[in-house]
Amino acid sequence: MERTNTRKITVGGVQIGGQNKVVIQSMTNTKTKDVEATVKQIKTLEKVGCEIIRVAILDIEDARAVKEIKKQISIPLVSDIHFNPDFAIEAIKAGTDKIRLNPGNIEDENKIKEIVELCKERQIPIRIGINAGSLNKKYKHSEEAMIESAKDHLRILEALDFHDICLSFKSSDPLECIKAYRLASETFPYPLHLGVTEAGGLINSAIKSSVALGNLLLDGIGDTIRISISDDPVEEVKIAKKLLRACKLKLDVPNLISCPTCGRIQYDMLPIVKEMEEYLESVNKNVTVAIMGCPVNGPQEASRADIGVAGAKDSAILFKKGQIVKTIAQDEIVSTLKEEIDKFEGATE
Repeated sequence: MERTNTRKITVGGVQIGGQNKVVIQSMTNTKTKDVEATVKQIKTLEKVGCEIIRVAILDIEDARAVKEIKKQISIPLVSDIHFNPDFAIEAIKAGTDKIRLNPGNIEDENKIKEIVELCKERQIPIRIGINAGSLNKKYKHSEEAMIESAKDHLRILEALDFHDICLSFKSSDPLECIKAYRLASETFPYPLHLGVTEAGGLINSAIKSSVALGNLLLDGIGDTIRISISDDPVEEVKIAKKLLRACKLKLDVPNLISCPTCGRIQYDMLPIVKEMEEYLESVNKNVTVAIMGCPVNGPQEASRADIGVAGAKDSAILFKKGQIVKTIAQDEIVSTLKEEIDKFEGATE
């Protein structure tokens, strides 16, 4: 799928914009000054597929902790700054890879100029993060107001000949997000970071993010993505990967197909689905796995998958690439599927 053509920027060696790839981001929920806890969480997020991490900078100790955190992680680090521009300056000096500023709560243009000059000197991009919940009071709440807020801040950066910029236009309302990002895509040349903010818990966030970001991604809009969840940030990365997989924007993520079950089922399928879901979280392959319950839709769905099973009486029929391989006893289904997945070399789409 062709993405909207946006300006290329680089965050600690990771390209954003100017390509078809959409980069996955998340944010820590530790106290940044607690270096040990923050590094531990970042490394966990790295393992599940996070490509850029953001940390909150609430005080000068947080800003200074960036230096030590950077020594121990492998992915680029973004420093999130609100209210106090001096924390941004300190984080830049500590080696942050990117700065996130909210123009709704930083208005000292002289300080912004100081930040920009340091970022130019060190080739550090800036994300202007527009949030519907923290617009400057001079704006009336609307998607157009979010765009105007970004324009005001961009005038300062562009006047200083600074263009390594990323933009975001987040709201807790999925439909407002869609409108704002579509307007932004028509208005600005800069890469866009997608997200629905304050989206709620796991299920609410997954639904709201899928509605808003799925629409935008299918429009070709978006260069980075964060799924905001009131939960373990690992869940953010998992959902982001699966959303990108569903939009055919990330292929090294397994695709699990399983039926909802009904009275026709004759084997114990649900524990198999649960165990295979957990197993596939650690698999980085373009493989479609089907676990089906009965002979009605099961054989065709399973046969279209790379690897699949369709239920029988206390057993299942194993399919590979559309071919029936054998019948497996109930207690052998999970081990057989894992073995076949491990052997699978990956599909192309």
